[in-house]
Amino acid sequence: MRENSLKTLEQVRMYSIPISDHRVSELITWYLRTLQRAIDIIWENIEWKYRFPRIERRKRKQVVIISYKLKAPELPKDKSFKKKLRDELLLDCPYAKHWVDAVIRTAYSIMKAWRKRYLKGRARRIKPRVEKRFARCKITLMRVDYREKRVRITVKPGEHVEVSWSGKWFAKKVEDWRVGEVVLKDNRVLIPFKSTRIIKVRDVIAWDSNELSLDGFSPRIGFIRVDLKPLQSMKITYERKKRIAQSKGLKNIYGKYVARERNRERDFVNKLASGLTRLFPNTIHVFEDLEKEELVSRRKTLKSRRKRNARTPWINIQKKISEKAVVVKVSSKNTSRTCPRCGYVVKTQVGRVYKCPKCGFELDRQKLASINIYLKHSKMRGFPHSNDPEISMMGELWVGVTPSGWSPVTWIPMKRDPEGSEAKGRGLGIKQHQAL
Repeated sequence: MRENSLKTLEQVRMYSIPISDHRVSELITWYLRTLQRAIDIIWENIEWKYRFPRIERRKRKQVVIISYKLKAPELPKDKSFKKKLRDELLLDCPYAKHWVDAVIRTAYSIMKAWRKRYLKGRARRIKPRVEKRFARCKITLMRVDYREKRVRITVKPGEHVEVSWSGKWFAKKVEDWRVGEVVLKDNRVLIPFKSTRIIKVRDVIAWDSNELSLDGFSPRIGFIRVDLKPLQSMKITYERKKRIAQSKGLKNIYGKYVARERNRERDFVNKLASGLTRLFPNTIHVFEDLEKEELVSRRKTLKSRRKRNARTPWINIQKKISEKAVVVKVSSKNTSRTCPRCGYVVKTQVGRVYKCPKCGFELDRQKLASINIYLKHSKMRGFPHSNDPEISMMGELWVGVTPSGWSPVTWIPMKRDPEGSEAKGRGLGIKQHQAL
């Protein structure tokens, strides 16, 4: 990615506003009953077709598209079926007709998600059931007054529910943002705010996700290490507390520890994302495209490793950073087994240090993975041999997050950040040293 290139950053923030109106609860009850009915009708009209193993040739390589014989579900998509479904649902609709359209769209969304999981072997051949109480509102059922900061939602023809975010704590954060489709709950309304802006990219940082750290690489900065040990310590502590409470049958205490662990993890991730985006503004963050289900799968991962993988919220960290900066994902294949200079891939890798048997290149595996992730994003075939400092001699920037409180961690702060100004960030402490 060239410096000063332009990139579109799309941001979505959702905020909750309390509401107390019996009409909303009645609408949700009808919505869920009609939604389950729509799912039942779609399920009855699914056509099951066999898919046979298929191999395609892509970029001079043979790629397995389907590896085994499978009976795949095909959802009904023709217009005549959807019209018939809509007419049937309208027979028992005391609300505006557009609510039926919202039900049908939500039903298809649920069925498509189930079909995708079923084809990957993560769902059984069982009809989905709707359990959570909600109602997703279509944009045609809403009228937004940005001047008065309120949303008017049509319930029945001539009957509306109004929700205002004027004077709320988040009102200034969403100035000039557009309102998306709201979600109704029994006691609150969830309003998504969307924003699209053009940023001038100044840097690209590639991140390797590990158990105790996030290891980044940027040719302009060098190596970056984000310490996740405080998060791991907190998770291990609450695992022990939950285990003790569960062994004694204290359900209330167990639930309290679950909530505390979730809140502290969320606080840590929020501070980490905010700190990184302030420390590295106008930066593209490149991550590995990780599948958390594969990392904790009983068939693919050992029990001891599954538990450790489940502790680190890599996906949550990526999602939170994507709300504040541009995030790109690349394949994680062979990132810690490929030499960035000659491209040689070792079959097995043991130990923390990678040594290329072909060219003799030697580097820590976590740093090596961050370099290869950067190369995958930039589509380079090899790291330059000359006219650049030796990789092992590059400086390393350390970033930490305070697990509680607002003060920085007690590390020696660096005097200047990569841009030359004082490093700022609530809950951040950083230091710079030479890599070993």
